[in-house]
Amino acid sequence: MGRETENRVLVLVPAWNEHKSVGATVREILLADPDYDVLVVDDGSSDATPDLARDAGALVMSLPFNLGVGGAMRAGFTYAQRMGYRRAIQVDADGQHNPADIERVLQGLNDADISIGARFADVGDYTVRGPRRWAMVVLARVVSGVAKTRLTDVTSGFRAAGPRAIDQYVRYYPAEYLGDTLDSLVAACHAGLTVTQVPVAMRPRRHGSPSQGPIGSTIYLLRSCFALTLALMRPSPTKKRDEPAHSDGGGAS
Repeated sequence: MGRETENRVLVLVPAWNEHKSVGATVREILLADPDYDVLVVDDGSSDATPDLARDAGALVMSLPFNLGVGGAMRAGFTYAQRMGYRRAIQVDADGQHNPADIERVLQGLNDADISIGARFADVGDYTVRGPRRWAMVVLARVVSGVAKTRLTDVTSGFRAAGPRAIDQYVRYYPAEYLGDTLDSLVAACHAGLTVTQVPVAMRPRRHGSPSQGPIGSTIYLLRSCFALTLALMRPSPTKKRDEPAHSDGGGAS
């Protein structure tokens, strides 16, 4: 199975109660390239998310209860590692990530272990204001120093992983708020992995809307700073590039 998958791309779609958008997202991914393998990680949904994902053509991994994006992604990367994939990319189920940009983000893996689809890199008209924007600017500057390269959008979930990054994420992928983006990225950099970013344009959610009011933005600022502080305080993991990764993640169903 590893020989069959090592040259293929696994598209990981974490989804929790996304029945209104997951089917359209999966179909759009397969329309962008029918050769993509799509794995929807159903994070304990109580609606028809898994059924609609299967109907759209995705393989579904159903978790027994809600773990959060970080837990879902670690389970997805564990599947990628066990099945022999050497490239995996996260695409959110809500439709904000444009599947037409998947190949663009994957091309960043030619030069780095992790490639980020960046919202603030002179492409598109995605805008954020107030405390939320301040937090993103500060986070980007601090993590750029850790990564030793200029990054503008370190909280983007539109990220591709090469083989070393897949192994790293199986070893460590936090589940707490913002840990799935910030903490996992800082830990990867501490482990010696390289990061690059590719400009992409984000789209509005198909259904629902994130909290953008003053209170929500202020909470985001405080939580993001707290998450980054925890990430920077964690001891750097020992680099064991020649040893196989051992996982304790989930399995597919």
